[in-house]
Amino acid sequence: MSRSRCTRPVLCGSCSSSPLCFLFQSEYHYEYTACDSLGSRWRVAVPHTPGLCTGLPDPIKGTECSFSCKAGQFLDMKDQSCKPCAEGRYSLGTGIRFDEWDELPHGFASIATNLEIDNSFSDSTWVPLGDYVASNTDECTATLMYAVNLKQSGTVSFEYIYPDSSIIFEFFVRLLELLVLVGSSPGHIPISESPRVELSRGNNVLYWRTTAFSVWSKVPKPVLVRNIGITGVAYTSECFPCKAGTYAATSGSSFCKLCPANSYSSKGATSCQQCAPDAYSGSSSCKPRPPCTDKDYFSTHTACDASGETQLMFKWAEPKTCSEDLPTAVQLPPSGVKTKCPPCNPGFFKTNSSACEPCPSGSYSNGSGCISCAAGTEPVLGFEYKWWNTLPANMETTVLSGINFEYKGIAGWEVAGDYIYTAAGASDNDFMILTMVVPGFRPPQSVMEDVENKEVARITFVFETVCSVNCELYFMVGVNSRPNTPVETWKGSKGKQSYTYIIEKNATMSFTWAFQRTGRKYTNDIVKLYSINVTNVMDGVASYCRLCALESSGSCTSCPSGNYIDRASGACHPCTPSTYLKAHQPYGSQACIPCGPGTKSNKIHSLCYNDCRFSLDKDGRTLEYDFSALPNSTSFAGGPSFTSKGLKYFHHFSISLCGNHGRKMATCTDNVTDMRVSDGEAEFSKSVTSYVCQSIIVPSDVMGYKTIVSSQPVSLADRVVGVTTDTALDNITSLPEHFSPENVGLTDVIFFYRSNDVTQSCSSGRATAIRLRCDPLKTGSGALSVPSKCPDGTCDGCTFHFLWETSAACPLCSAYDYHAIVSACLGGIQRTTYVWREPKLCTGGVPLPEQKVSICKTMDFWLKVGISAGTCAAVLLTVMTCYFWKKNQKLEYKYSKLVMNSTAKDSELPAADSCAIMEGEDVEDDLIFTSKKSLFGKIKSFTSKVGARPLCCCWGSSCHQLPRSQASL
Repeated sequence: MSRSRCTRPVLCGSCSSSPLCFLFQSEYHYEYTACDSLGSRWRVAVPHTPGLCTGLPDPIKGTECSFSCKAGQFLDMKDQSCKPCAEGRYSLGTGIRFDEWDELPHGFASIATNLEIDNSFSDSTWVPLGDYVASNTDECTATLMYAVNLKQSGTVSFEYIYPDSSIIFEFFVRLLELLVLVGSSPGHIPISESPRVELSRGNNVLYWRTTAFSVWSKVPKPVLVRNIGITGVAYTSECFPCKAGTYAATSGSSFCKLCPANSYSSKGATSCQQCAPDAYSGSSSCKPRPPCTDKDYFSTHTACDASGETQLMFKWAEPKTCSEDLPTAVQLPPSGVKTKCPPCNPGFFKTNSSACEPCPSGSYSNGSGCISCAAGTEPVLGFEYKWWNTLPANMETTVLSGINFEYKGIAGWEVAGDYIYTAAGASDNDFMILTMVVPGFRPPQSVMEDVENKEVARITFVFETVCSVNCELYFMVGVNSRPNTPVETWKGSKGKQSYTYIIEKNATMSFTWAFQRTGRKYTNDIVKLYSINVTNVMDGVASYCRLCALESSGSCTSCPSGNYIDRASGACHPCTPSTYLKAHQPYGSQACIPCGPGTKSNKIHSLCYNDCRFSLDKDGRTLEYDFSALPNSTSFAGGPSFTSKGLKYFHHFSISLCGNHGRKMATCTDNVTDMRVSDGEAEFSKSVTSYVCQSIIVPSDVMGYKTIVSSQPVSLADRVVGVTTDTALDNITSLPEHFSPENVGLTDVIFFYRSNDVTQSCSSGRATAIRLRCDPLKTGSGALSVPSKCPDGTCDGCTFHFLWETSAACPLCSAYDYHAIVSACLGGIQRTTYVWREPKLCTGGVPLPEQKVSICKTMDFWLKVGISAGTCAAVLLTVMTCYFWKKNQKLEYKYSKLVMNSTAKDSELPAADSCAIMEGEDVEDDLIFTSKKSLFGKIKSFTSKVGARPLCCCWGSSCHQLPRSQASL
């Protein structure tokens, strides 16, 4: 085709390159321009597909900006006048509503992006599914947007269901580039009223944004939104058709009426059509009734009559969709069989009419008659429901549609004597709702309030689920007027078991059990709730009385902090040191429970804690540890994890190790704001305070948000079990192989904790073991890590393991940790230096002693002294040798005389005592040994005389000269 103008009317786009093109009226629509300063505007034609053609009607002056139409009317933009809506249609006048989602209504846009892959766009968007629009369920960020210009201040409201905490759901409004975050917290099993948000005059852009992250490899349930209503618009340019199942019989209707029972209507109907007797109504058509089966009815009990009997009744499940006239149909069993009523629940008594009434204040009951509490006792208030003849006054039941979020107005649970169970429901995917409201809590008078042990009360219930296919039981808790938030979910069949939830806030609490089966045909899939027990209920009833401490007047009072009650006397006695008091059973000395190793009790004996100090006897010495240098609270994230579709997230841990008199300093929060939380209820926001807690962190660069997203906080450590070097304590084991080997000769110090939260997989609650390892090179806070084999910190989902390497984990230094080095004596000075033993495995404690300096003698001096002493010793040795040699000679001489004397004859006289001496000579021996000469003089004299004279020896009367060779004889 040439580029000249079209010569005949054609559809837009067939000559898109032509400067002129005539459009059919269905190809464009009219809009008003923004109001100018004079309050006027223009009407312009806007093609449905921008940019294709330019041959549009010329702009004309529009109505005044203050112009509006009434409810039931719409503004006909062609002639700019208000006209009534036709039959089968309705309008809100200055408001618009979107309650049909066969396709995205005009003005809505859905965009999804995958910010992990270069901000690429994704096909995962919000999907219209008839009565509602559903979010995505993968890791992409999907946004549903709607832009509206308000001529006056208005509101936006919508209904939603948000059942899965694995999806982050936000609603926010952008006004003139100012972002107003409204948000929502996860886990709302549908709410009964719509959130309502104020809108300002001008251009408003509404955003519903979701991002899912399947951390535990499960497919999350989508967020469902419906019935979006906006007020504050000046007009609506069209009327909306009535939905199927509703009708508008007259023109100018502002709403559509529901069709009567057993009738139907199609979209935009002006009347409803009655179904035949053998058919039942769906919203837009009649469906043939199937034959009734035993799944289409249920049993219940009537209230007790004056005779104390109840009747067993059988009823068809409403709405009844089956036929009992077909050949194979099951008939309803006969009703009216009477049985004896079960007893009243504890704390109640039977009146003359066989009704159960609560016992008066100050009394208790086991279900029969009321008995006043004896002196010195007090009633233990609470609710204990274990008999189910009628629903208690503080409980209600209903059925909530999982498709259109409407309450059916029928019972979702039925009583059955010793249990209460789920009824059939109205349609597939319904929620069977049972709700109990407790106005508040008050601990017994004998129990002191403890700011650290935050348990105010507890609820315990025993239940059983029977499921042939997929089914889920939710247990939810609501605080004051806030929506219920699921705290635990059970899927599939579960045997009879007990569950306990700790209540930490004194507020009006609602507890909800919601059961959802796969379809109505699986009515045999049920939940049985056998008993519910709530403690410390304000204005509750008592099933027994307990001893209390007594005042002088005889009335009950509370014991001082850390005191138990003596069962015999009612007197208060203090707990012994290093024990904590069992707060809700403070009777007898056994109520004071010993603290674990390495811990001590606080002043009021409410808990045990470690004061950041630890002592260890090892190898004959005592190691002292001081962990006070570690921060009050520290946090770290494990390595990145990825979902099945590649979304990156982290397990974030916050740790408060010790000290602070037992106060828990670690906090984990859910930073997705709840749109229904007012400032006064901020303290009930989703957060966890503990010794150790964990949350899921999605980085801001992944989600595209200004801040990181923190979700699903859980407590891992609510109380300290003990501190020890042993690898096991209280059935908690810290395996050494989880981490690298310990320091040689220095074992790790391990902190053991337990949490109060009991889950399906962790019947004893979660546990935590933190290993403190001495590493002098890691100063300050050191480094925290998790086992390499368990990057999430846990290998079994119940016990979490951490390694904290820091110099603050080393023992305090002592004299054992250093030794002395003595230097040589230089210049008469000697130095002694002290150094640490290597490797140094201590910190703080005793400092190194200062260097010592002492005076010393050099080596030359001692050498001279040694030589002198050696010389003297040699001289003395020589003299003594000579002396003893002389003595030896004298002894030999005397010995010789004795020998010679022994050979003489018996008749002869003894021989002379000495050898003969020459005449005129003196006795030399006498001269030698009797002279007063010195020792050296005697030696000289003796040697000279011996060498000058011959020696002789006499025997009897004759003498003989002896040769020199025999002189020694």
